Amino acid sequence: MSEDRTAFLKASWVNVASNVLKIAVEGTLGVLSGSLALMADAAHSVADLLASAVVLVWGRFVYDDPDASHPHGHERFEPLSALFVGGVLVLLGLKLLYDSGQALLAGPSAEYSSILVVGLAVALLVRYGCYWYTVAVNREVDSPSLRALAADSKNDVYTTLAAFVGVAGMALGYPIFDPLAGGVVSLLVIHQGIDVSRENLRYLSDGAPPAEERDRIERAIRSHPEVRGVHDFVAYYSGHVIEVEFHAEIDADHSLTSAHDIETELRERVREIEPVSDVHVHLDPAGLGEWKDASERSPSSTPTR
Repeated sequence: MSEDRTAFLKASWVNVASNVLKIAVEGTLGVLSGSLALMADAAHSVADLLASAVVLVWGRFVYDDPDASHPHGHERFEPLSALFVGGVLVLLGLKLLYDSGQALLAGPSAEYSSILVVGLAVALLVRYGCYWYTVAVNREVDSPSLRALAADSKNDVYTTLAAFVGVAGMALGYPIFDPLAGGVVSLLVIHQGIDVSRENLRYLSDGAPPAEERDRIERAIRSHPEVRGVHDFVAYYSGHVIEVEFHAEIDADHSLTSAHDIETELRERVREIEPVSDVHVHLDPAGLGEWKDASERSPSSTPTR
C-alpha cells in the first residue's frame, strides 16, 4: 500500500507540473498572438491544473487506514476527487464553446507567428509524456483519480492537435479556423468531462458492478464444496471497490468451529477477486427454505443444488 501511495503521488505531481508548463507556454503565446485556440487550450489546462491539484491533495486519502471517523476506510475520497475533475471539465467546456461562438460572430482577430507552432509542439510532447507515464503507473495502482487524469491528458493531446489546425488555418490565410478549432476543443472537453463524471457517480452512489463481475463473485462462492445454495446476494460499489454481502447454505450438521472455518474460507475466496474489499457472510443451515422467498425477489438468488 505504501508503494502504491508513493506511485500515486509521483503521478499526481507529474500531472501538476505538466499542466503548469503547458499553461505558461500556451497562455503566453495565446495572449501575445490573440489566438483563441491557444487561449482555449491554455484555459483548459488551468482546469486540468486545478483538477490534478485536487487529486494530489484529496485523492491520496484513499491510502489512509480506517480510523474512528472513517471506519470503512477512505475509498470514497478518490472517486469524489475524480468527479470534481469531470465537473470542472464540463463547466469549462461550456464556457469555451460560448467564447468560440462569440468569436465566430464577431470575426477572428488572431495573428499567425511561427513561434505558435513551436509552443504547441512543446505542449503536445509534454502532455503526451504525462499521459504515457500516468497510464503506466495506473496499471499498478488502479486508481480512478489517475484514470481520470490520464483521460484528461489524452484529451489534451486531441485539443492541442485541434489548436494546431487553428494555427495552420491562420498560416494559410484562413483565420476563421482559429475560433473553429476553439469550438472543437470545447466539445472534446465537454465529452470527456461527462464520461469521467458518469463513471464516478456510479462509484459514489453505491451502484452495482457490471453483471460479469457479479457473476464471477457468485461463481466463486458456489464453487466452494460445502456450499449448497446462495441467497440474498448483494454486490455494490463503495468508492471504487466492491462490497459483497450474501447468505450461504451449508449442511446443518457442521460444528461451530467447522462453520467458522467455512465462513473464513468463503470470505477469503471472495476477497481474492479484484476489486472486492469487504465481504459479509451469513451462514444458514441448508433446507430452511429462506432461499425460496429470496428467489422470488431476485433471479440471481436461486441456489445451486
